[in-house]
Amino acid sequence: MFSTQRSRVSLTLLFALVITGFLIFLFFYIKHEFNTTRTQVSDDVMVSKIITMGKLELVKYAMKDVVEKKELHTILPDSRVLFVAVGEVTACIDLTRVKRDDISQGKDTVSVTLPQPEICYVKLDHQKSKVYDVSGVWFADKSKQMVEDVYKVAEAKMLATAKEMDITGKARENAGKIFKPFLENVSGKKVVITFK
Repeated sequence: MFSTQRSRVSLTLLFALVITGFLIFLFFYIKHEFNTTRTQVSDDVMVSKIITMGKLELVKYAMKDVVEKKELHTILPDSRVLFVAVGEVTACIDLTRVKRDDISQGKDTVSVTLPQPEICYVKLDHQKSKVYDVSGVWFADKSKQMVEDVYKVAEAKMLATAKEMDITGKARENAGKIFKPFLENVSGKKVVITFK
């Protein structure tokens, strides 16, 4: 009888230890599952347009600018965004606009009339550009709108600065330095480049 009671106590103790171990395992498993996050990204890429490229990039200005935009209020505190913009402005010549009539050959020369250089694009580097401070904004959608506006202001400022620094003039100059030797090597003649 003493042996039976002892085996019941041992069996009950063993059963309690197994249940306790299971509950401890279940606790840590559930805790791990709550702390574990999984990221799922779904995308469907569709090509909306295929564009034939024919632009020869001749100069690129890498720029950095600090832009501060304020909205002044009469009663509430002023809203302010401080943004450091890093980007580039590129000038190019569209070679698809060169026609057969724009190229003429003489005995020792080739004359090529190129279209005027143009600004191909203004591009902000989103990895390097940073919003340093947003203050006086009460609502999240207003903050988002101000940040979007400051991006546009920064792009417009970079474009205006590149125009002030005569980026298209530099592209015209580089066309002579880059394009002219290439054409002379191909044709074996002296090349004269002019612009429309």
